[in-house]
Amino acid sequence: MTTLPLSLPPVTRALVGLAQIVLLWETRRASRQALKQLDAHMLRDIGLDTTTAGDEAAKPFWQA
Repeated sequence: MTTLPLSLPPVTRALVGLAQIVLLWETRRASRQALKQLDAHMLRDIGLDTTTAGDEAAKPFWQA
């Protein structure tokens, strides 16, 4: 995430920070959904096994 200038009003900084978090969560959700769609061959191509991929895909969106 980027650092916001202190010259922004506090409410604006808070709202932009919240939007950044929501965007991060959406990115995680979409990535994990895509990971669920990969077969074993494609997972091997990116260096994952099915167990590791399944564990990652099962994480909630808010968890890194």
